[in-house]
Amino acid sequence: MNDLTWAHVPPSPPGQLLACFRMRSMLLFYTLYLLCLSLGLLCVVCVSYWNSTWRGGFAWDGTRLQFNWHPVLMVAGLVVLYGNAAVLYRIPLTWGQNKKPWKLLHAGMMFLALLLSILGLCAVFSFHNANKTPNLYSLHSWLGICTSAMFAAQWVLGLAAFLLPCSPMAFRRLLKPVHVWMGSIIFSLSVAACISAHYNKRSTITSREIQTAVRLLLPGELAKHAVSEGTKAVTKVAPNVIAKCCEIIFRVSLNRLFAVLRVVVA
Repeated sequence: MNDLTWAHVPPSPPGQLLACFRMRSMLLFYTLYLLCLSLGLLCVVCVSYWNSTWRGGFAWDGTRLQFNWHPVLMVAGLVVLYGNAAVLYRIPLTWGQNKKPWKLLHAGMMFLALLLSILGLCAVFSFHNANKTPNLYSLHSWLGICTSAMFAAQWVLGLAAFLLPCSPMAFRRLLKPVHVWMGSIIFSLSVAACISAHYNKRSTITSREIQTAVRLLLPGELAKHAVSEGTKAVTKVAPNVIAKCCEIIFRVSLNRLFAVLRVVVA
């Protein structure tokens, strides 16, 4: 009897199954999106609390308190606000609607992120100049300034290509994949700059610790010779290694950019 009952139950239509799948996908997307948004806002709150409570607060007078604006503004602009502006077109609410208001909102959020990053750079540059400190002296500083420069160029090109009415469609089609790819690269560099700031002015392991490990592993004169040769090698090679790494990253980025352009033109 049960087999006969189930045999007469009509199967669900494909449209109903597709609608159910879409509903579950949208629910999962909005859940993860709200989670990421909450974590981003919590990150800004934690960085602000850390600087205000444990580092003395904020000021704009050339002292250490002025420097405290730098991490807050850069995290809020280049990571949280930039990331939310980048995924704006992925929100299902924007699908099938007039894209002009969403383009304006995307450009406005990006401009606010760019403005915050510029203020963050002004804060740290002013602090460095007041204390006679070089502005670009570490990997973190070079990552930050390169990311901000790329972000500014990306915003200007996006404004010229996608918002100006006089922009030709061929130029928009050519720039769109490059715009998307560069957006992801800029966000990745922003996160890398934030991570490198944690190790700025410090090493993961000091030369003294390396020398102690060598002396424990190697006997007598062999340990002294290894320490001496290692010190010479590091002193001679370290600047060249940093320059070579920057050159490799630049070449790889250019090759990927040219590959995208060749696919678009073809």
